[in-house]
Amino acid sequence: MKEIKAIIRPSKLLEVTEELHEIEGLPGVTVSEIKGFGKGRAKNAKDKVVYEMVEFIPRVQLEVVVHDEMVDKVVNVIQKFSHTGNTGDGKIFVLNVEETVKIRTNERGKDAI
Repeated sequence: MKEIKAIIRPSKLLEVTEELHEIEGLPGVTVSEIKGFGKGRAKNAKDKVVYEMVEFIPRVQLEVVVHDEMVDKVVNVIQKFSHTGNTGDGKIFVLNVEETVKIRTNERGKDAI
């Protein structure tokens, strides 16, 4: 199992999630509103937010845990539909998941997702 974390522009969220909905067997996606900065430190960003004298850029983080065979499909959808070609398009991280437990049923491993 893998966890895919993607940090994308808020303006791309609807487009990305609509396309993710089309992936058969996708267990679900968690979406969080976040803020941060990259190498450019948000100095020239038009959509920056200043918090205690530090400039941040608002972004959205998607998180999804999938079976290994779904990773490429999910990553490709996120990359394709969040791409603008401009600085600040975001990042996608793919991490190993060692264990999953479904709280309601106590199912574990692949059955839990």
